[in-house]
Amino acid sequence: MGRTRSRDTEHPQARLDHGGISSIIPSEFTSGFELIVDGTPQSHVDLDDPTHLHFEYIVRMGAVIDQLAPGALTAVHLGAGALTIPRYIEATRPGSRQQVIELEAPLAQLVREHLPLPKGAPIRIRIGDAREGVAKLPSALRAQCDLVVSDVYSGAQTPAHLTSVEFYRELAQLLSTGGVLLVNVADGPGLAFARRQAATIAHVLPEIGILADTQVLKGRRFGNLVIAASATPLPTEWLPRILAAGPHPAKIAQGAEVDAFIQGARIVTDVDAVASPRPDASLFLR
Repeated sequence: MGRTRSRDTEHPQARLDHGGISSIIPSEFTSGFELIVDGTPQSHVDLDDPTHLHFEYIVRMGAVIDQLAPGALTAVHLGAGALTIPRYIEATRPGSRQQVIELEAPLAQLVREHLPLPKGAPIRIRIGDAREGVAKLPSALRAQCDLVVSDVYSGAQTPAHLTSVEFYRELAQLLSTGGVLLVNVADGPGLAFARRQAATIAHVLPEIGILADTQVLKGRRFGNLVIAASATPLPTEWLPRILAAGPHPAKIAQGAEVDAFIQGARIVTDVDAVASPRPDASLFLR
């Protein structure tokens, strides 16, 4: 997520099924383009260099993906926006088999037309609700995915039905032995939502790492936390050093630090699930 923008009519646009507007505009601060949905940047894509990851939390997802075993991956992406991570995987691990589930057909078409995927890339886009789409995936994908990414937002909030223990059990069934789940969680001071999400995911996949800016991880400001989870130990040997470097320093919390983070947090179920907190509009102004 980033700054808000005024509605733009000079660049490619599409009206979404929910009534909002998506548009693609040149990035103001770096090379490439941004996908804007209802005034909020959702994705950044550099067609000339798909390994250029601009948004901070996407950089952290990329760092985890880089630690996975070498070679092509089998991956499922829920809510991929302008397909930044699928493009990154195709560039760094050619031949990876990737499935994308996107709710908005007009958005997917806008991206296909104006930010085309590499020719021949084995990336399939399926239209539909993320949870319903997971249930409809080919049975051959069960227990075969090296990576599942959940980064679904309706506006600036993750829908409630994509936050429950029942949902995460469905995602875990896709993972191979050693497969990794990445979840983008946005939360603010106190981190009540993020703590419950971490506790819920840990109930399903016990090996947990939380990647975030230090101030966000301490609950001092609103921001994105990436939860990485697996049934087996995460490949994080080099992550602390990688995350500490670069223009957006971050850390990874694991072990006792995660235990302290989720202590007392209740597991989310379908019965009591709520959408992620809505950020204050001022967050996107800069």
